[in-house]
Amino acid sequence: MKPKKENQIIISDLRETLKSIMKSEIEKLPETLESLETKDRINIVCKLMPFVFPKIETIKPTTGEPFNIEW
Repeated sequence: MKPKKENQIIISDLRETLKSIMKSEIEKLPETLESLETKDRINIVCKLMPFVFPKIETIKPTTGEPFNIEW
């Protein structure tokens, strides 16, 4: 069994490697998307949207709040 310190070093190295890979892929993303067919590009962009935009949640009025608000 590997000592705890050695495991931490391996995990740290793995994280740094993954960060480097992700950075490289993100930098190439515009070119990668351009090379895709329109339907594939739209599919990928839709899958990435939750990482960029906050999720919209429906809210409902509670007791004491007006139901018909004129803007």
